[in-house]
Amino acid sequence: MIRRQLVNPPTYIYPDDDWKFIETRFYPRFVPRTETIFALGNGYFGMRGTFDEGRPVDDAGIFINGFYETWPIVHAEEAYGFAKTGQTIVNVPDTSLIKLYVDDEPFHLDTANIVEFRRVLDLEHGVLDREVLWETPSGARVLVSSRRLVSFAHRHLAAIHYEVTVLDTDLPVVISSHASYRATDGGGEGSGAFDPRKARAFGDDVLVHQDEMTHDMRAVLCSSTRNSDLRLGCGIDHTIACDAPYDVAAEYTDHGGGKVVFTVDATPGTPIMNRADRTLGRATGQDFGHLESTQTTYLADFWKRADVLVESGQPRVQRAVRWNLFQLLQASARAENLGIPAKGLTGQAYDGHYFWDIEMYVMPFLVYTMPRIAKNALRFRYSLLPKARQRAAELNQRGALFPWRTINGDEASAYYEAGTAQYHIDADIIYALKKYVQATGDKEFLYDVGAEMLIETARLWRSLGFFQDRGGGLFHINGVTGPDEYTTVVNNNMYTNLMARKNLRFAATTLTELRDERPERFAALIGETGLHTAEIDEWREAGERMFVPYDEDLGIHLQDDAFLHKEVWDFDHTPAEHYPLLLHYHPLVIYRFQVIKQADIVLAMFLFSPEFSQDQKKRNFDYYDPLTTGDSSLSACVQSIVASEVDYDAQALDYFNYALFMDLADVQGNTSDGVHVASTGGVWMALVYGFAGMRDEGGRLSFEPRLPEGWNRLSFPLQVQGQELVVECTPERTTYTLRSGSKLTVAHRGQDLALTVGEPVFVDETGQPSATAAPGAAKGGPTG
Repeated sequence: MIRRQLVNPPTYIYPDDDWKFIETRFYPRFVPRTETIFALGNGYFGMRGTFDEGRPVDDAGIFINGFYETWPIVHAEEAYGFAKTGQTIVNVPDTSLIKLYVDDEPFHLDTANIVEFRRVLDLEHGVLDREVLWETPSGARVLVSSRRLVSFAHRHLAAIHYEVTVLDTDLPVVISSHASYRATDGGGEGSGAFDPRKARAFGDDVLVHQDEMTHDMRAVLCSSTRNSDLRLGCGIDHTIACDAPYDVAAEYTDHGGGKVVFTVDATPGTPIMNRADRTLGRATGQDFGHLESTQTTYLADFWKRADVLVESGQPRVQRAVRWNLFQLLQASARAENLGIPAKGLTGQAYDGHYFWDIEMYVMPFLVYTMPRIAKNALRFRYSLLPKARQRAAELNQRGALFPWRTINGDEASAYYEAGTAQYHIDADIIYALKKYVQATGDKEFLYDVGAEMLIETARLWRSLGFFQDRGGGLFHINGVTGPDEYTTVVNNNMYTNLMARKNLRFAATTLTELRDERPERFAALIGETGLHTAEIDEWREAGERMFVPYDEDLGIHLQDDAFLHKEVWDFDHTPAEHYPLLLHYHPLVIYRFQVIKQADIVLAMFLFSPEFSQDQKKRNFDYYDPLTTGDSSLSACVQSIVASEVDYDAQALDYFNYALFMDLADVQGNTSDGVHVASTGGVWMALVYGFAGMRDEGGRLSFEPRLPEGWNRLSFPLQVQGQELVVECTPERTTYTLRSGSKLTVAHRGQDLALTVGEPVFVDETGQPSATAAPGAAKGGPTG
């Protein structure tokens, strides 16, 4: 149950459009939210959607993925194995600031007399446009236009096209382009209030200025972090096009920053253009039009692979779907050799850490739309394996334990109850590995990279759990925390046990196959990891004898052994303003009750759908859904999927809308802190796994579409085994088209469909024989 309301932006200011997020007037109330909504990034480099002139501003930020500062974690009472060092993503020098003066009057939106205003995030082309008609105090009219982009083609590059046109009379114009240091203050609206989800504040001295350089219209700053000793070069370069006379000077400010100042004697109707380029050597020889062209080309390929068409009768739904998909691209596209932060590069909340969000909510989208990027994300996790081995040893376990939250591979969670105790992170990574391999057929990656992770994670589970004699010799796992962070350090969390079982079984199967198919690689792994073949049998046995808690009296699965022994939280007398509970109640209070932060058993039922009967799914959902607060952005999408599966169609659509508008309608009340990237992935999951009813257990795709009432169409592409499948669902029929490849078999409501390229197969959803089959479609094809 979601206990917050949608607060959609007003349509008279933010009108509906399928491909653009449009703002038609300067609206100060929404500045904190729109800094996130209009943010740009490419997975490596990100910049919040602040105004070019630097004010008004709530939380400015430019971020480099993996550029962080460290700090000592101080525990009131130390204990063995506690995390020692925190990590926080920090602001790099701000190279986006352009100050404008016309006739000696500074231009700032919050004080200017604005005649016209329009700002547009173009999702199709990946650019942010703004146009302002400004009337100066002397009555002169000035048109200020800008376009900015963060390049997908050039990983280190962002560019701004800034154009000033004096419309009435000759006036002096000064444009000052800055590179300046900013504080890392934790970010977001109300950052002074207690909120553990926000980033640590460092102030303005986190970066140590090392060197600078100016040349012509170029200014470059070199700096380093104080503790982590990461070094960065960051700069601006410019070209100017203007028929009027002008002067230019590059200089340094008193605080170590740099600026390039253009002074122009502007004449009416003559535009003045300024472009700031990062990664200067590469960019200087290219005009802005070339950068736009490469951006459009990249986005065209992305939308061909990833666009989901929704005809719902509600215009803002299609745009919201595309905005969420665009955020997934911005968070992941160029994150080579890096993780994907929980906020992408749109804010500093959660310190820029990588969580299980990558594997469970983002990876399904990447696997089926951009498998190359999915592979990069898995390879990044593999690069952390040495530190994961060290972390397992610190916790007195064998194998490897991946950190719950991290940037550099070290555990950065000081709150072990809802951090380190979430051992399921190991199985989450392996779940994503298996999904990738099954969807792509990339056995080489599985054997050369994945197998080593399988060995070490299986070892972790075998050493963490035990065979309990009194329980019939079943395998139990105690002292863990599942996805629900309001119920911590429990015995036999069902989600964890099921995920561990899948991890153990996949490890045993893969290593057995590897021994038979590539004995030389198997032998190498024995040498590298000290693997004993007897371990494989132990993993298989632990998986087969895994304990799955169940209550016979209520006919429901147990979230953990003790969950039903707790009192149910008093939802009726909890004020709406007391959600999320974590900001208003001591953890010990929350831990005493049956109250759930985010889907736990409900998530397990989605991931292991074939292992639950329809009746079990319904009874579990009926019991646990009312206990779920929605305090986590990870819940609504999963609740939508399972509600759809148990035929709660209205609930499924409600939950989908909460996920869809999680940021656009500020459901969690903290959109200002950055995009909820996991929820954006969950939107894709709710559409594809929920309303289209896709399941991919064992690598076999099956579909049971369940379109919401009033929806006329849902269509999306999938990359499967190197082939491209397009699925289109309408109330009357479902169409499967293999757009490229050779042949593919999918199942529709349990019936196999053999697909060949260019031969759409239609399935009638009304129970009647299909009346319209495309030429070449399978004759006598199955009907609903």
